[in-house]
Amino acid sequence: MKVYPEIVSLSNEDVASYPYNSFNGQITVVSNQRAVDEAVAYLSQCSVIGFDTETRPTFTKNHKNTVALLQLSDEKRAFLFRLKLIGLPTSLVQILTNESIRKVGVAVHDDIKALQEIKRFTPKNFIDLQTIAKQLHIEAMGLRTLTPLVLGFKISKRQQLSNWENIFLSRAQRQYAATDAWVSLQIFLKLQPYTTI
Repeated sequence: MKVYPEIVSLSNEDVASYPYNSFNGQITVVSNQRAVDEAVAYLSQCSVIGFDTETRPTFTKNHKNTVALLQLSDEKRAFLFRLKLIGLPTSLVQILTNESIRKVGVAVHDDIKALQEIKRFTPKNFIDLQTIAKQLHIEAMGLRTLTPLVLGFKISKRQQLSNWENIFLSRAQRQYAATDAWVSLQIFLKLQPYTTI
C-alpha cells in the first residue's frame, strides 16, 4: 500500500481559493419504471459507482422527511431516482445488495438507514469515504473539504437545502445531485491506491 502524500486538512479560506467543477456527463432523472429498467441495466454492468441521497429539509422540530432522491453515478452517467414517485423498486434494491458492485459515498450509514425506511434490505459492498479518510489520517470528512483536498477543485453546495420533492427538479438541482455522487466516485478512485479497502 502506498503512503498518501498529500495535505490532510484545509481551512474554509483554503477551500474558497479552489476553482469550481461539476459533473459534465449525462444526467438521467428516473421517475417511472421504464427509466428504472434502463438505469438498472446500465448500473448492473458497473464495478464501482458513486452513491448519495437527498432529502427535503425540514425546519420543524422532531420532524424528518423521508428520502426523496437516490443518486448513483459512474464516470459518464448519473442516475437520479425520484423515490417519492417510484418508491424503491426491487430491481434497484438488487443494485444496493449486489456484492460485486462497490457503492461509494460519504456517511453512507445514514443514507442506507433512510432508504431502509422505504424498504428493508441488506446493503452489500458499501464503502464510506470517511473510513478511508481516517485510515489515511485525512482530517477532512465531508465532500465540501475532501473534494478540493483530494481532487483540486471545489463543488457548489447551494442546492443542498432546496426542495427535493418539487414536481420538477431544476437544472441546478440535477447538476448538484449528480455531482455529489460522481465526486464521491472520483475521490475513491484517487485514494484507492493508498488504502487497503
